[in-house]
Amino acid sequence: MTKKRKPTHPGKILDELYIKPLQSDLQILADRLGIAQNALCKIRAGRASVTPSIAFFLAEVFDTTPQLWLNLQYNYDFWMEEKKASKAKDPRERSRGLQRR
Repeated sequence: MTKKRKPTHPGKILDELYIKPLQSDLQILADRLGIAQNALCKIRAGRASVTPSIAFFLAEVFDTTPQLWLNLQYNYDFWMEEKKASKAKDPRERSRGLQRR
């Protein structure tokens, strides 16, 4: 059963509940996470995923669990895949795809 509401990307939660309230310096945080600041910005914007290694570092830095970050990412990714699959099953979408070829 597909949820109607899109789950929040973990980057948005990271930004809204941790980075902004704590006024974290992005370069220092990126260094602590072992990633480039650009990669951190992509996660915050929802354009990159939280990987298991990043989840461990986020858990350490923000006193959470890696499972929190991985579950948020999983729920987001799974919802996105369900939406893709349901579109592929929609006969209108399939016929549009055939017309493009």
